[in-house]
Amino acid sequence: MRGECSALSSVAVVLMVFSVAFLLGCPRGQVATGADEGEIHPTEAETASDEAATAEEVSEVAWQLTSTAFKQGERIPKKYTADGDDLSPPLAWTEPPEGTVELALICDDPDAPAGTWNHWIVYGLSPEVKGLKEGIPTPATVAEPALKQGVTSFRKTGYGGPSPPPGKPHRYQFTLYALSEKLDLEPGAKKQQVLDAMQGKVIAKTMLEGIYGR
Repeated sequence: MRGECSALSSVAVVLMVFSVAFLLGCPRGQVATGADEGEIHPTEAETASDEAATAEEVSEVAWQLTSTAFKQGERIPKKYTADGDDLSPPLAWTEPPEGTVELALICDDPDAPAGTWNHWIVYGLSPEVKGLKEGIPTPATVAEPALKQGVTSFRKTGYGGPSPPPGKPHRYQFTLYALSEKLDLEPGAKKQQVLDAMQGKVIAKTMLEGIYGR
């Protein structure tokens, strides 16, 4: 019995020495798998991904778009729809991220039967502007505050309020973009032109969603 215990102890010591030698031979943060997984090891990639996600979450929380007419997820008052006065709702936002040179705003209905329907396109806004008053005029160029407006799915410039078919309420998403460069666009641009011009220039975005149905 004593001989068996001595043998087991010897095996345990050998295994312990082997494990220590194995660990000392592996660089910190690297898993020895026997396969080349590229220059970025899994632990490093996971860290980078976490850092990116954290940065995105912070920007979303720090920058907010609100309205005194309705809160996030609430029904948009009739006054701001095609069934009422069809006025653009009042909007306000907090300080945009550092480095913002221009602001742009797009309002879409993603639930329209024929696909996403665009209700409003605004660009050329100074980052010094902290909101839009109720009832922004509809011309392609507005003086106060200085801004440009694009051609919507209604084939006209300016805000066009919710006018969904009868049935389940639709969502209306007001998305505000912080841009690192000014958009080189004339007044009256179409949505796709604005989206193309914004490529590579979006620092952050924030969204306010309201609903409306008939």
